[in-house]
Amino acid sequence: MLRACVLDDGSNWEMTLPLVEFAYNNSFQATIGMAPYEALYKIREKIKISQDRQKSYADRHRRDLHFEVGENVFLKVAPMKGIIRFGKKGKLRPRFVGPFEILERSKLWKYVHDPRHIIDYSTLEVNRDLTYDEMPSAILEKKVHKLRNKDITLLKVQWNRHGKDEATWEREDEIRA
Repeated sequence: MLRACVLDDGSNWEMTLPLVEFAYNNSFQATIGMAPYEALYKIREKIKISQDRQKSYADRHRRDLHFEVGENVFLKVAPMKGIIRFGKKGKLRPRFVGPFEILERSKLWKYVHDPRHIIDYSTLEVNRDLTYDEMPSAILEKKVHKLRNKDITLLKVQWNRHGKDEATWEREDEIRA
């Protein structure tokens, strides 16, 4: 088809190239049994049908959550790759943080400002990778974990920016380091 157009028009074949392309895409192709544009529209139609099917599967498991004032909720944590938050990584990292109390119910889906939620950032030095250094403020308990060949000393550590109920068990050699 292109050769016929070039022979007819000779020097101006760049102008007829889009017309030849249009004619080719609208002509019947024996290999696929239809025109390329027709195949494209059928593929798009099949993709739309499969997307709708997948959406219906997802919507069956989705539910609207309604909370009342005074209830406690956990927030799902979506970790950024390569950044360790909340002290653990891998399988042991927390999937949810909280609980947080619901203070007010709004028709808008947004956070409502509460002065009790303000963190004193003047004492908090945040690093470039959005982490901060924790310092132990007190050792609450000490125990020795006995293995076959060695003893591991564990300390229950109270951290400087957390309450007593958020103390964690740490290895003594790591705390000393």
